[in-house]
Amino acid sequence: MKISIIFPAAGKSSRFTQNEKKQFIDLDGRPVWLRTVELFCNREDVCQMILVINPEDRDMILRRYQANLAFLEVQLIDGGEERCDSVQRALKAIRNDATHIAIHDIVRPCVETKHIDSVFQNANEFGGALLATPLVHTLKRADSARNIEVTVPRKNLWLAQTPQVFKKEWLVEAYEKRIPGFNPTDDAEMVESIGHPVRLVECGLSNLKITTSEDLELAKSILKSRSKPIEPRFHPFCED
Repeated sequence: MKISIIFPAAGKSSRFTQNEKKQFIDLDGRPVWLRTVELFCNREDVCQMILVINPEDRDMILRRYQANLAFLEVQLIDGGEERCDSVQRALKAIRNDATHIAIHDIVRPCVETKHIDSVFQNANEFGGALLATPLVHTLKRADSARNIEVTVPRKNLWLAQTPQVFKKEWLVEAYEKRIPGFNPTDDAEMVESIGHPVRLVECGLSNLKITTSEDLELAKSILKSRSKPIEPRFHPFCED
């Protein structure tokens, strides 16, 4: 496998209550985006890393992190209005020799190597795979007034996570056939829309997506509990 990884990082962090966007907030000494990218930078099966950013953040990113981007060989691509638009733009920069494309949320810095290994292996075997967690809580559907309408059976329901990994030709075809106005919240749905099956690979809830300030504190606790932290590759002199 030769995997190109796309990290969508163009979001506006509207639900994050701190002054900094969540992808650039400090997480125990290093920005979230850098902690996430470092999880993939030394893998022999990764041939390319693309960080998709909001164009308004470009000057700030280069001012703070240009040395890190160069050292880790991370490409910057300006994103679009929706997440799908950002991924579609990144697809134009994928290397010709890549066999697979992975998409990983830039604000999931706690995914473990064993789970990355597993989802990559499953994608290689089945063509498409994503990390996910079986739903264990009772699920309710409510109306606009938050009154319960129905209890949804949780059997065979999963919480989708990332990385999501696909054969390059599957993902490229899915985006080429994308219908205007179709904006799924993950890339597995995009691939499913053209008839390809996607394999679920079980992963724990520690692979959380940082959305709120509370999630940030939980991520700090998770990282501190790990026995072998990643060696820092952050250059403080790149900061403002």
